[in-house]
Amino acid sequence: MALIDARNFYPEQQGLGPGAPIAPTSADIKQGFTVLSSNPDPLPKLFQPMTIRGLTLKNRAVVSPMGMHSSVDGFATDFHLVHIGQYALRGVGLVFVEATGVLPEGRVTTTCLGLWKDEHIEKLKQIVSFAHASKAAIGIQLAHGGRKSSVMSPWSSNGQRGYANAENGGWPDKVVGPSAVPYDDDSWPPKELSVEEIKDVQQSFADAAVRADKAGFDVIDIHAAHGYLLHEFLSPISNKRTDEYGGSFENRARMVVETARAVRKVWPKEKPLFVRISFTDWVEPSDEIPTGGWTEEDSIELGKLLVKEGVDLIDCSASGSSPKQVIPPLVPGYQVPFATAIKENVPGMLSGAVGHITEAKQANDILEEEKADLVFLGRVLLRNPNFVLDTATQLGVFPQYLRQYERGRNKTEITLI
Repeated sequence: MALIDARNFYPEQQGLGPGAPIAPTSADIKQGFTVLSSNPDPLPKLFQPMTIRGLTLKNRAVVSPMGMHSSVDGFATDFHLVHIGQYALRGVGLVFVEATGVLPEGRVTTTCLGLWKDEHIEKLKQIVSFAHASKAAIGIQLAHGGRKSSVMSPWSSNGQRGYANAENGGWPDKVVGPSAVPYDDDSWPPKELSVEEIKDVQQSFADAAVRADKAGFDVIDIHAAHGYLLHEFLSPISNKRTDEYGGSFENRARMVVETARAVRKVWPKEKPLFVRISFTDWVEPSDEIPTGGWTEEDSIELGKLLVKEGVDLIDCSASGSSPKQVIPPLVPGYQVPFATAIKENVPGMLSGAVGHITEAKQANDILEEEKADLVFLGRVLLRNPNFVLDTATQLGVFPQYLRQYERGRNKTEITLI
């Protein structure tokens, strides 16, 4: 029998893993874990499996990429192992690692993750192995912060957006953008990228994708939202170029399209590729920019370009390009219509819904009503990592639990067993 390296041993879960529907046993019913002898037929859509290329998800709940600002020099740590691992243990179908810089100066904050060198792979590979042993799919979001980079971590600047100078580990002289237009009066003035430098950034995304594959990730999500570099090229608010990367819609979209093409070329064909976009800048029209910025119509047209490049899903967020943005009231599911617009207007493209999805019925209804194909969950999982398993119980589904946590399963009847 081969010896087990205890430092990297994770007991593999049976079946499809936590969060997958299973048939309850008579013992489960006797112990009050369920009153039903079988699961609903058909299952609630949130708990139906989904196949994208060569990847089958056990359910349609996704951990949205969320910045943890807990890295030094881009390296993942034991914090990331525990943070990501908890969702793999608790039944989420697809878990995303946070926005990860493809270059050191591409990080948003000084404490963001990175994947610009091979040395970053080892710890990420450990995290991937843990997720896979728990039967969860795992993805990584690749990003470049552009003109919104060289920022202090939130807690080192008292919750404010503090910009990091060289003494604080920042890189103010290396902040770049499509044009030399700063985000606001306090941010570092960006240097306009040359065409040669644009090609270098695109190659950095491709190189990071190769490293992500070596680490074993199942999915890549390209970050083209929230006012970061790729979104900056899309929006006329930040893109004032007059060459082939600026001006018309086609030119402003070129950076994102070519980056997706470069990543798809090196990313295995059986592995899905997602892109996150800001569906609208939410900025009022002006004399300078009659559209206000990037628009919903632009996003639909971008989707039609990206599907031709082998992008499988667009997850639709919004805003981030300008401090002048006017975000509407944050009602439940306030960004879901964006995912629906992609689903209805871009043939062949899947969509992911984000934004204040916090209730079991709400999450399932989004899918049942064909408003999106996956639901991306964020803060609700920070509050309740058990959300997916709790949601299953509320929807009448009997989910597989982590073997080690089986005794903590939700009960529908109080028993002494």
